[in-house]
Amino acid sequence: MSETLVASRAPVTDVSVTGASGARQFWRRLRAQRAALVAAAVVALLVLIALAAPLLTAIEGQDPATYHPSLVDSARGGVPVGALGGIGADHWLGVEPQTGRDLFARLVYGARVSLGVALAATVVQVLIAVVVGVSAALGNRWVDQVLSRITEIIVALPLMIMSLALLAVVPGSFPRPVLVALVIGLIAWGTLAKIVRAQTLTLKQLDYVAAARLSGWGTWRIARRDLLPGLAAPLITYSALLVPANIGVEAALSFLGVGVKPPTPSWGQMLTSADVWYQAAPQYLLLPAGALFVTVLALTVLGDGVRTALDPRAASRLRVGTGRKGEARADTNGTTRGDATVPRQNAPGTEVPAAGASGTELPASGAPGTDVPVAGASGADLPRSDAPGADPSRSGVSGDGTKEATA
Repeated sequence: MSETLVASRAPVTDVSVTGASGARQFWRRLRAQRAALVAAAVVALLVLIALAAPLLTAIEGQDPATYHPSLVDSARGGVPVGALGGIGADHWLGVEPQTGRDLFARLVYGARVSLGVALAATVVQVLIAVVVGVSAALGNRWVDQVLSRITEIIVALPLMIMSLALLAVVPGSFPRPVLVALVIGLIAWGTLAKIVRAQTLTLKQLDYVAAARLSGWGTWRIARRDLLPGLAAPLITYSALLVPANIGVEAALSFLGVGVKPPTPSWGQMLTSADVWYQAAPQYLLLPAGALFVTVLALTVLGDGVRTALDPRAASRLRVGTGRKGEARADTNGTTRGDATVPRQNAPGTEVPAAGASGTELPASGAPGTDVPVAGASGADLPRSDAPGADPSRSGVSGDGTKEATA
């Protein structure tokens, strides 16, 4: 009775231990990558700044919408008054040209809009791509053909033109950041869906998926329990690259007048209006551009680090590569067979031993009824001493005359 209880509880213990060890292995691999940890800290800091934007601007005593005409020189076209674009105790990063709005407040509030729109659009893209890609890979031939053709149509659609058309017909009362995120997510999911489909088709061929199918599991249970964990690494990696791309799309739409409307700040909107001020007020261009660059770099490094930590084959690739290098060196110097090492044929100054078992002595050349093999090309038949036209004093001569056998 006790043995039965122990056997019934064993699988539960194994699963918990396996899950805990997998999590510990993931964190150990991630901690080993210092660049990924630094990138994660930068992304966390940016998110914290975006969330704490109202608190930070309250500490500064400014807001992103208030105009300060007295802080700009109208005679010079609206250039900020003072050194370094009006930087001071009241305006930590200076003021915006022409309007005099606080640049720090607009930068931190712009982080909320830009990151929020990009992250929301990425979530929509990932959800649609996973549903379409997995359904196409696991469905029958007709489902795969229909979904694949729809995906190719979506990929072929010009993103900017479709976004312009959709954003132009939506009433202005609809929240603009939400609308921009939905439009980007509903149009730009095609490439990710093709990646998900290809990866799912690869995972279907693995042994553990075939074993789950033979055990009687349904298609969607296999997808949920076996396939989706295998898709995590490529999804995280590609999603980390989608976020900065979506930030750029939001900036382009804002530049064309159909994205986030002023006075709502965003990094893309600040960049599009700062192109004429890079000489008079360079910080107005460098600050949002630097924030965008740091965000893109941090997300890219973090995505690659997480992919390496999630990939269980990352460490084994190094071992396999070392083994192959060792095999290549062994093949260059000679091939080991049992206890004897056979040198490469035709090596300079090396005699090629006769074919036969390792350590076996060749019979004497004068032994009756025996033919003496001669070193030379493998498989070459040399004339016998009694053959017509052969020299009776020699049993055989190699092609270059390097070895002779006395009759």
